[in-house]
Amino acid sequence: MKFITLLLSLLLVSSPVLADPFPKGDAKIGKTLHDKSCVSCHVSMVGGDGSAIYSRLERKVKNPQQLQARIRNCNANVGANWFPDEENHAAAYLNNAYYHFK
Repeated sequence: MKFITLLLSLLLVSSPVLADPFPKGDAKIGKTLHDKSCVSCHVSMVGGDGSAIYSRLERKVKNPQQLQARIRNCNANVGANWFPDEENHAAAYLNNAYYHFK
């Protein structure tokens, strides 16, 4: 019985760790936004299809909060005029496609 109680306690404590960091984001919408507003700038920065910016060894984004902040900064810099929910969609897409943060 103690083992079951311990196991249930661990599951309850660890469940936030396993949670999606962008639960309100829709990755499909995020991909559309990304392709429309981000790709051309990233291609000019890193070449190819621009995706190397997400997978390079010296990438600057190391957690969900930094990803959200980077998207917010890029949104402002390129004048995409995304609303916060659109930024969240883009974060969900990038996380699913490249970062895999939990």
